[in-house]
Amino acid sequence: MLDPQDLYEWEPKGLAVVDMALAQESAGLVMLYHFDGYIDAGETGDQIVSKLLDTLPNQVVARFDHDRLVDYRARRPLLTFRRDKWAEYEAPEIDVRLVQDATGAPFLLLSGPEPDVEWERFALAVRQIVERLGVRLSVNFHGIPMGVPHTRPVGITPHGNRTDLMPGHRSPFDEAQVPGSAESLIEFRLEESGHDVLGVAAHVPHYVARSSYPDAALTVLEAITAATGLVLPAVAHSLRTEARRTQDEIDRQVGEGDEELVSLVRGLEHQYDAVAGAATRGNLVAEPVDLPSADEIGLEFERFLAEREGDV
Repeated sequence: MLDPQDLYEWEPKGLAVVDMALAQESAGLVMLYHFDGYIDAGETGDQIVSKLLDTLPNQVVARFDHDRLVDYRARRPLLTFRRDKWAEYEAPEIDVRLVQDATGAPFLLLSGPEPDVEWERFALAVRQIVERLGVRLSVNFHGIPMGVPHTRPVGITPHGNRTDLMPGHRSPFDEAQVPGSAESLIEFRLEESGHDVLGVAAHVPHYVARSSYPDAALTVLEAITAATGLVLPAVAHSLRTEARRTQDEIDRQVGEGDEELVSLVRGLEHQYDAVAGAATRGNLVAEPVDLPSADEIGLEFERFLAEREGDV
């Protein structure tokens, strides 16, 4: 394997600030990481990254060579044409930033488009950065589409070797094989090499999975702050405001929907309540619930999204 360090370069000023922070944070820093491009139902991870960068002071510590990692023909960067010439180019950026929470406490954020190639080399490069920057805990986050209703609290599945940081939550899965991601591979390789890592997956109602769902992002953010001690009230307030607005819009759309769509949501509510009741009683096997078939759910899902996107 080629030297992973060739994939990134340090930003001297940012690195110096991290070193000063490490002198005061003897326990080490938290690093949050999320990449755009893989399954992220409800834009859960994307919303959190966007809010963090827009709301909190931050500076670049390390930059990855996006020209080697991103397939431009798969995800073409945007160029702006004005009158008779190309005026702007939005180059993809994969970088590590030092961010400060509301109390001034430093943490790291690794984000950008998911690399299309050299995942193993990229994962090893991230491990080098984790070790150089004294990261004590790496946290990744995203949304997954689930058969749950928007009228119930957002569930979360913790994973990694520090799920003890999220007591009261358990995985609903036994075993499953799913298409891989750079985000998951990094978690796997970090845990394999003895580093602490926590993953947080929000359960997003499948009928809004392709739209922005702030409730999921807010739930994940609250789980992250509880696990890490980071203080992020401005980000939480912004997501909470958008969550209320989105819930009102979904309720309106469902209320104006046909009987089949209403029946779908009611069926998911009954299933959710049955499973929650069984878990409370210590019985993981819920009573059978009469739900629409997978094909029926899929058709309603696509129609709901098409109608909603048509109103934008």
